[in-house]
Amino acid sequence: MTAVPMRQRLFDSLAISASALCLAHCLLLPLVLLLVPTLAVFLTIPESFHLWALAFAVPTSLLALGLGHRRHHRAAPGLIASAGLLLLVAGVFLTSSEIEETVVTVLGSVLLSVGHVLNWRGLGNGRRHAH
Repeated sequence: MTAVPMRQRLFDSLAISASALCLAHCLLLPLVLLLVPTLAVFLTIPESFHLWALAFAVPTSLLALGLGHRRHHRAAPGLIASAGLLLLVAGVFLTSSEIEETVVTVLGSVLLSVGHVLNWRGLGNGRRHAH
C-alpha cells in the first residue's frame, strides 16, 4: 500500500474517531449528569470544548475527504460529510438551547461519520491515477 492510502486512512480514522467521541460526549455526558447529579461539578466541560472539537474536526475532515476524493472521485462522501460539518458549525454557533444544540450536533456527527466511512470504502474501489 502506498503512502497516500495509508495517510488517507489515518485521516479518515482520526475523523471517524473524533465524530464518535463527539457523539459519545453529546449523548452520554448529559445522561451521566442527569443520573448522577453529584458528579456534575466534576464532569462539566467548558463551552470552549465545542470550539476546540470543531477546530479539530473541520481541517481533519477536509483533508481526509479531499485526499479521498482525489483517489475515488465520488461526490457522496464529501456531500454527506459537508452536511455533517455544517450541522456541527450550526450546533456551536446557531443553536439557542442545550437540547437544540445536542440534536443538531448529534445529527452532524452521524452524517460526518457516514461521510468518512463512505470515503474510506471508496478508497478500496477508487480509480487510481498515475501522477
